[in-house]
Amino acid sequence: MSEVKLVVLYPQPKNVAQFENDYSEHIALLHEKMNIPTDVKPYTITKFDSHPDTPSAFYQMFSMPFSSEQMLQQTLASAEMQEVANDAVRISSGGAPVILTGKDAI
Repeated sequence: MSEVKLVVLYPQPKNVAQFENDYSEHIALLHEKMNIPTDVKPYTITKFDSHPDTPSAFYQMFSMPFSSEQMLQQTLASAEMQEVANDAVRISSGGAPVILTGKDAI
């Protein structure tokens, strides 16, 4: 089976320092609710470059792989992940985060 990914794109926050603080707590919540040890990071976080003449619509991307579509859907449907998803919306002061799923292209 091919790996699938959960991707969350966060718009530019109204207050970067506040977002960074909230995001640290958000990641701690993810670890707690999904029973991920604090020293394990089964995800990547990418910060996007933004310049005055070419501003990026997004500030940051979270990406987490799953072994199958079934595992991804099962995780997304769980009460624990719903709590994490609601928190993602709460901390995203620049607008609602964009949540996508997909597979790497060949």
